[in-house]
Amino acid sequence: MHYNKLGKAGIKLSEISFGSWITFAKQLDTNSVKEFMHIAVDHGINFFDNAEGYAHGEAEILMGKVIKDFRREDLVISTKIFWGGNGPNDTGLSRKHLLEGTRNSLRRLQLDYVDLLFCHRPDPDTSIEETVLAMDYLVRNGYALYWGTSEWSAMQIESAYQLAEQLGCMKPSMEQPKYNLFFRDHLEAEYLPLFERYGLGTTIWSPLASGILSGKYDHGIPSESRLAKEAWLIPTNFQEQIVKVREISKIADGLSCTTAQLAIAWCLKNPHVSTVITGASKKEQLLENIEAIEIKSALTPDIMAKIDNILK
Repeated sequence: MHYNKLGKAGIKLSEISFGSWITFAKQLDTNSVKEFMHIAVDHGINFFDNAEGYAHGEAEILMGKVIKDFRREDLVISTKIFWGGNGPNDTGLSRKHLLEGTRNSLRRLQLDYVDLLFCHRPDPDTSIEETVLAMDYLVRNGYALYWGTSEWSAMQIESAYQLAEQLGCMKPSMEQPKYNLFFRDHLEAEYLPLFERYGLGTTIWSPLASGILSGKYDHGIPSESRLAKEAWLIPTNFQEQIVKVREISKIADGLSCTTAQLAIAWCLKNPHVSTVITGASKKEQLLENIEAIEIKSALTPDIMAKIDNILK
């Protein structure tokens, strides 16, 4: 396992990380979470991602029960604040919800602080200045070590950074964007000035495009699959994507790896990706994802060009 700096920040994250959105939030109990986290740590994973909105806080509760098995200094834990409940002040990025939501997350996680704290989405109802001031307070008072954003536009991140500079506040260190073979513009084009100007780090999610890049949908959508249960995840160009996945699978076969491993390794090749957040519903999937790090070196410029040609 290789450990990357989070942009220009000094903290180091395992290149493969483990997310709780699917793994903890959907179907696992404490014993299963314990098994998954121990497998992850045993294979060098140190970064575990969470959010207050995952299973209405249950994902944080499950993780909190297992974290105590490990030395706190060996782990990098994140959470994200935006969707905290149904009350008028339980959502968004107001000072009130950011402070209360973070405290509630820490209580569920049984932690004194999280390493990374994200604004889970931009909030059109709250000024960026109010959000920056609240995040500055949370970092300076030890609730989090670094703060960042998730799915913000480059313009919004730029505004947050400039306001933080003007106000003498702690600046955002990272963004958590969606990134995979089919979804590239944010990280490869829009954020480029932020990488160059501010040394922004990224903790990318959805490397397998909701499982499409695993190859399991090449012959239809199984009735028990994620896309069958959550049809809103099916893209409008689904059939076009499946055709491309079949071609990518041929490259994976030539490298003696799975299509999922190739897709994850491809994300790791981007120098602006600090870590790839993966999920799994079976321990075999977790191990398969971790083994993607062995494929990264096999992705030569020629192989990368072949993949680009398929995508175009």
